[in-house]
Amino acid sequence: MNPKVDWFFNKADKWKEEYEILRKICLACGLTEELKWGCPCYTNKSSNIVLIHGFKDYCALLFHKGALLKDSHNILVQQTENVQSARQIRFTNVSEIVELEAIIKSYIIEAVEAEKAGLEVDFKKTKEFDVPVEFQQRLDENPALRSAFEALTPGRQRGYLLHFSGAKQSKTRTRRVEKCIPKILNGKGLQN
Repeated sequence: MNPKVDWFFNKADKWKEEYEILRKICLACGLTEELKWGCPCYTNKSSNIVLIHGFKDYCALLFHKGALLKDSHNILVQQTENVQSARQIRFTNVSEIVELEAIIKSYIIEAVEAEKAGLEVDFKKTKEFDVPVEFQQRLDENPALRSAFEALTPGRQRGYLLHFSGAKQSKTRTRRVEKCIPKILNGKGLQN
């Protein structure tokens, strides 16, 4: 147990008992406990394997490269359609965790083995993401915008495309595009 991580478990109001059991399971698999992204993260030789996090309706173990796991028990959840690598096992009570303990450990061991083998998730290329029509129109109208967007890193390009596509209504997508054009022209990412 890493004392730097204790604060996460001590501050927990909801899921406190579930977190403690998940912590014991991860440590029993020989993983190193670290604090990353404000959550307990369990690593093997500095490679992220799994982290514990919680939400309103559930707590979860998030496998960083969960897409590589066989998921023979069909318990892994892809958080959203845009998450390419990570997968969760979600829990709503202690008994679910206790019931699945042996399976959870087998998934953790499989994740460690995948990491040791150097397996990588085959990420979708930026050009494979849909470009919303509202943004495509602006790219077609403005060569400087097209050049600036193409000069961005693939991650920044994906960030913008996902941000634009995330809006359900055309007027919202248009508003998002207009708001982001100055950032794109300045070579900035969505979060800059």
